[in-house]
Amino acid sequence: MSDFFTAERPPKRVLIIKLRHHGDVLLTSPLFTVLKKNWPGVEVDALVYDDTQAMLTSHPYIDRVHTIGRNWRKQGWLKQLSLYRQLRNSLKAREYDVLINLTEHWHGARLARKLKPRVSVGFKPDKRSGLARWRWVKSFTTLYPAIQDNSRHMVEVNLDALRRIGIHPASVEDKRTLFVPGEEAETSVLNKLAGFGLVGKDYVLVHPTSRWMFKAWQIDKLAATVDAIAARGIPVILSAAPSKEETAYMDQLRAALTQPVFDLSGQLNLKELGALMKHARLYFGVDSMPMHLASAVGTPTVAIFGPTGAIKWAPWGVAYRVIIAGFTCQPCGKAGCGDSGVSDCITAITPQQVLSAIDTLLLENPA
Repeated sequence: MSDFFTAERPPKRVLIIKLRHHGDVLLTSPLFTVLKKNWPGVEVDALVYDDTQAMLTSHPYIDRVHTIGRNWRKQGWLKQLSLYRQLRNSLKAREYDVLINLTEHWHGARLARKLKPRVSVGFKPDKRSGLARWRWVKSFTTLYPAIQDNSRHMVEVNLDALRRIGIHPASVEDKRTLFVPGEEAETSVLNKLAGFGLVGKDYVLVHPTSRWMFKAWQIDKLAATVDAIAARGIPVILSAAPSKEETAYMDQLRAALTQPVFDLSGQLNLKELGALMKHARLYFGVDSMPMHLASAVGTPTVAIFGPTGAIKWAPWGVAYRVIIAGFTCQPCGKAGCGDSGVSDCITAITPQQVLSAIDTLLLENPA
C-alpha cells in the first residue's frame, strides 16, 4: 500500500489524465493495470480527448473514460464554459482521491485545483518560469520527473507518476500496453480476411504511413520490400489512414508494386485496425501510433525510425526490430532535415536492412 494511503483509508477512485495524441494515450494503458493490481478495489477512470478514446475503451481495468472535445476551443465562449462546467461537475461527482496528470496541459492543473483530490500528481516543470511555474507547482501535491529526452521509454516515464506515490509494477507483464479491439471489430476483420482467403497469423501487415508523413520511407524502397515479401508466397496486407496525404502515398505505392497484395487502406476504424494487427503474423511500419497499436495487441513488429527517439518510442512488450541509420544527429525531433520534410536518416535505410529484420522475426515467430 502506498505511503500516501493507509489500510484503514484506502483510495476509492483515481483519475488519469492524458490529453495528447492516439499513440500517447495508448502508452498510458499499463498505468491502469498496475493501479488495479496494487489496489484491487479502486475504480480507475481516464480523461482523454474525444477522438482518442478508442485507445482505452474496453480496457479491462478502466471503469470510465471521460472525454474533452478537441473542437471545444472552436466553440463560442459561452458554449465552451457550459461544456467545461458539465465535465467538471461530472468529474466532481466521482469524488476522486487521486488525480494523475500525464501531460503539460493546463486542464490537468486546473482540475487538480477544482476537484481537490487527496493526492494530485503532475510532472516537474522544466520549461515554465515565474508565475506560470509557481501556479503549476501549487496545483499538485506531488511532482515527478517526466524525462523528456531519449534515455527512457515513454511507458516507464508514465509509470514514474505511480512510482512517485509508492505504486510499483509487480511484473514485466503488468507493464505491457493493452488494446482491446472488441467483438464487433474482431468479427468485421475476420470476415474481411475470409474474403481474401486468409486466416489469422498467415499474413504480414504493412502500414507505411503516419499522420506526420516526414516519417515515411521512399516509395521505391518500400515497393521493393513489399514485392520481396510477397514473392516468397507470404500474403501481404496494406493499411493506412484515409487522410489525403496518406491516400496519395498509398496510390503511389500501389502503382509501384509488381506483386499482388491485399489492401484495406482507408477502410478500417481504429478498433478494426487493432484487430487486423492482432491477427497478423508480423507488422512492418514506421514510428507511429499504428506501431504502438501492434505492440499493444502482441504482434511482432519491425519499424523504421528517423528523427524521433528509438529508445523513448520503440515498440513495447513484444519481439521487435528497430531500423535506424545510426546518424550522429539522431534523434533531432525535426520534421525532416532542416524541417524540409525529408530526413536523410530515413532515406539512407535500405530494403536489405528491413528484409533482414523481417526475416529474423519471421523465423522466430513461425506461422
